[in-house]
Amino acid sequence: MSGRRPSGKQQDRRRKITELVMEAGTLRIDDLVATLGASAMTVYRDLAELESQGLVHRNRGNVSAASSLLYEAASEYRLQQNEAEKEEIAREAAELVEPGQALVLDDSTTGVHLARLLPEKAPLTVVTNHRGVFNELANAPGISLICIGGDYLAWADAFVGGMALDSLRNLRVDLAIMSVSAVTDGIGCYPQQEMVQIKKAMLAAAQRKVLYVDHTKFQRRALHAVAPVEDFDIVIVDSKTPNGEVEVLRDRGALVERVGPAASSTESTGRA
Repeated sequence: MSGRRPSGKQQDRRRKITELVMEAGTLRIDDLVATLGASAMTVYRDLAELESQGLVHRNRGNVSAASSLLYEAASEYRLQQNEAEKEEIAREAAELVEPGQALVLDDSTTGVHLARLLPEKAPLTVVTNHRGVFNELANAPGISLICIGGDYLAWADAFVGGMALDSLRNLRVDLAIMSVSAVTDGIGCYPQQEMVQIKKAMLAAAQRKVLYVDHTKFQRRALHAVAPVEDFDIVIVDSKTPNGEVEVLRDRGALVERVGPAASSTESTGRA
């Protein structure tokens, strides 16, 4: 790839490509070319650059999102996606936090939005393995911050491994707040096993457990199970989550808090 910085037009087009692919899961490249109204050469060049960043995968005329059975998109990219929905559910989660509590936040980029609200709840002790959350709270008054160290994963901007697991096993917190990559048949899932182990250790360390997921999580699949939704005390979903998906969660016994107006009962739930 060229070392030149992409122009604003290139960045906008590549962001649009990534959004379209993430939403659909898999697209024919010819259909993508037609949708964008750009030349095939331009789109193929953009796809090659996005593939080099680990955001998409090309195969026989199709392009698939990197967040699939085996991959999770990079933290930097995820932080820019569905920001309004993440802020929406982060605000709802913040209402569950009380001054004086100790809580643990995982590698979810929604946690970065939540971290920005936590100084209002100080004093707090916040435990995290996510560098993005740590950076948000590093200089926040009234926040006692514990960073779980270990093996650093650049794509997740987070720490995993035996050292991180040992640290979590020695902690007890009031509240664990986390997300997952996908919710399938009422089970929260994640692509990478090493992150699943961290999430499970966080849940084991917490008295109360909160899952927050935006509507896109119900349109994806991921390889490894983290926990069924009924294992969480509260599941927070955004206003775009289809009614059918909410009903599945409630049928399993989950206490679901939907933020904002309900989605249409006829709204599509996306691909399986």
